[in-house]
Amino acid sequence: MLKRLIRAWLQHSLHGRPSGGAPGGFGTRTAARGGVRGASGDPLAALLDAFKHSEDLVCQPVSAGGVACTLVYFDTIVDKTTLFAHLIRPLREQSSLGANDLLDGLLGGALVSIQATRCRDVDQAVSALLEGQAALMIEGGRKGACLFPVTQYNDRAVTESQHETVIVGPQEAFVENIRTNLALVRHKLKHPDFKVEKYTFGRFTKTETYLVYIEGLCNGDVLTEVKKKLAAIDVSSILGASYVAERMQDMPLTPFPTVQYSERPDTLAAALMEGRIGMMIDGTPQSLIVPVTFFSLMQSAEDYYQNFLASTWIRWIRLFFVAMSFLVPSVYVAVTTFHPEIVPANLLQTITAARENIPFPALAEVLIMELIFEGLREAGIRIPRPLGQTVSIIGAIVIGQATVQAGIVSAPTVIVVSITGIASFVIPHFELGLAFRLLRFPLLLLGGLLGMAGLVTGVFLLFWHLVSLSSFGVPYMHPVAPLSVRDWKDTFIRINWTRMNSRPEAYRKVDAAERQRAHE
Repeated sequence: MLKRLIRAWLQHSLHGRPSGGAPGGFGTRTAARGGVRGASGDPLAALLDAFKHSEDLVCQPVSAGGVACTLVYFDTIVDKTTLFAHLIRPLREQSSLGANDLLDGLLGGALVSIQATRCRDVDQAVSALLEGQAALMIEGGRKGACLFPVTQYNDRAVTESQHETVIVGPQEAFVENIRTNLALVRHKLKHPDFKVEKYTFGRFTKTETYLVYIEGLCNGDVLTEVKKKLAAIDVSSILGASYVAERMQDMPLTPFPTVQYSERPDTLAAALMEGRIGMMIDGTPQSLIVPVTFFSLMQSAEDYYQNFLASTWIRWIRLFFVAMSFLVPSVYVAVTTFHPEIVPANLLQTITAARENIPFPALAEVLIMELIFEGLREAGIRIPRPLGQTVSIIGAIVIGQATVQAGIVSAPTVIVVSITGIASFVIPHFELGLAFRLLRFPLLLLGGLLGMAGLVTGVFLLFWHLVSLSSFGVPYMHPVAPLSVRDWKDTFIRINWTRMNSRPEAYRKVDAAERQRAHE
């Protein structure tokens, strides 16, 4: 027992002793649990020890002017053409150099066309290699090391938007490459006040995130709050925009989105010019926009590319169908169950005749059909794309007709549920439409159990909840609550561009003098 304790103590002492840095190099260190360990003061050995069992790691010897170097990189994530043409070939063609002259020449940009950065320690080299950079270890790293950005981006081409389609206007959409997305926005905002700040999230994924805004237009208090919330994010991985969005919400216990998703560069650029703030996450085509209001989520990019009269009419249609998407089933159940006297006699007679042999009450009928149609909608999304739309449409027709012929549900119920489903697709943003789909069921239960009194109570509670929401200090129902008639020019209507000469009051600071002039 004593021998085992002594042996364990000796092993711990030998392997846990810190290694000293090599003169002129970047040295190594013994880190805490899970960190990089030094190996006899050899930085290259420490780097290779960190990447044990990595089959795509390449250690290529390179002679640069007679100086022995080792080029370390991951074969799968670097641009090998750029690496050979702009780094390896120029290094091999160098005449006699000393190690210090080679390091100074690389850092000064005199020897190769790729800009080099100085590597200070093993941890920095590990992070850089995982990002797709190449590390040049001069004489094994003892004389120094340089990092070269030669990352290869395997991304899809810029295509049209799949979820925010427009008939008139730009057709390009974001892709998974954050640098491509930033380029798309920079092509639209050619101004020095357009600012981009970089954040990195995820201990494993090291996901790049860009905070974008226009300095002088955005609200400084909102910008400070956004930066504070971004700085507080400490997670192991970021694989999508929702990983960040859910941590940015002021009130997470609400079905309504307080962060806007968009995959269109023009939508993000327009939001920035309104004084809002955007976030772009590497690996996902969706960008995030804050603050957000209910009425901004009811707007579509195409509203600004069509005639203002047509855009205004479409917005009224949109608001009407939004109300139908969660009220029609509840009103139908409440009226047919508790208040048949308010239905015209001819219509009531038709509904009664259709429901004469139905074994379920109206509430059960609508619940059954709503659940079936929700299942069909979800199946249409999950089924392979060539079959999805066909299966969902044919499935809805066949099931609707079969249930009516079998006497399980009535034809009016199928009509009501179908109209409700169509109305939910009118909402421009999927997250807002999903919120109303969820709220449809509690309102349906209130209408089926308590009649119109329960439905009115539910609608009142819903409006109270919407009024109490905010997004980074901006009231969710602005400009209705609080009332701001000045901002109605781009809410219920879309006025002519010649009169659209001020940014929304909700997204900027308004001093007392300006507010007084607006009300005069």
